[in-house]
Amino acid sequence: MFSEQEHEAPFFDLGDNTALVCVDHQQYQKVVVPQLIDMTYKVHLGLFEEDVLLKLKTYNYDVVVVYENFKGSTLQTNPILAELTRRPDTQRRQHFVVLLSQRLATNDAMSAFVHSVDQVINIADLANLKPVLRRGVTEHRELYNSFNEMLKSVQSL
Repeated sequence: MFSEQEHEAPFFDLGDNTALVCVDHQQYQKVVVPQLIDMTYKVHLGLFEEDVLLKLKTYNYDVVVVYENFKGSTLQTNPILAELTRRPDTQRRQHFVVLLSQRLATNDAMSAFVHSVDQVINIADLANLKPVLRRGVTEHRELYNSFNEMLKSVQSL
């Protein structure tokens, strides 16, 4: 398992790409974290529910990767997914939430919608996380760019 000192940035600078990885499965974590770092994300690991909830309150992560069976949970009982869905829309839209799943297909938009995440990546596709995530984040940014610009102009009135 990665030590927190090995990969975790103690703090973020303005403009950094940031990611929170809530994956307690060691082999999956060893595949996910290096690809995020290779994509220039500064990574925080969330290995315990309380730690993850504190980090979500403290930082606005660009990407949040959540393993569906985090700490033995299911999609219905996953505490991280539950917390993310309870957040106000303005906070929730700041995160690109990726669900790592053993059952759901990669890029299944309906499953992503049903589980209130932005992208689903199947465990079988973890080796391709980097290109799949890059495409998803780009599409998300393009989709919400107009919306966010409209919000800014309405709020300034």
